[in-house]
Amino acid sequence: MSAHPESKIDCSKVYVKSSSFVNEETGEFDGAFAAVPIKKGELVEKGLMRRLPDGFDGNTCTYIFTWSKERPNKVWGMGSGCAPYYNTAHTEEANTKMVRTFDEDRFEIYAARDIEADEELTHTYISLEWRKCFSELNTIINGEQSATKPAAEAEAA
Repeated sequence: MSAHPESKIDCSKVYVKSSSFVNEETGEFDGAFAAVPIKKGELVEKGLMRRLPDGFDGNTCTYIFTWSKERPNKVWGMGSGCAPYYNTAHTEEANTKMVRTFDEDRFEIYAARDIEADEELTHTYISLEWRKCFSELNTIINGEQSATKPAAEAEAA
């Protein structure tokens, strides 16, 4: 079933279940998966971002989004749909790319390559290299050198 044509949120091609990255060391966590085959460049999901109150410190909470290009970041958001369940991967390995429209508080997620049905969906968190709450994850994804990279060098895409 697809979303109503006027809907600002559509995650009809995605479902959430236990992540394929779960192991004894990580414990249980969820991931987003393709419900259908998705072609490279095709819209996977679209949604809205709800900005969190001024003063909220997103450096300590992994479940929210960096919602500006400003560094240090002071704007944090809570995403709609299945977007909060996309796990991260190194840029070259991520199978989706999130396009953020900050001034309209909305996002679109596109397939970076062909994606098979039931494949886990990943994108590269723009704050992976500098948010304190991602320090261990950053080391796993990018290695030791990246974990010590200064915030000024962090990706702002």
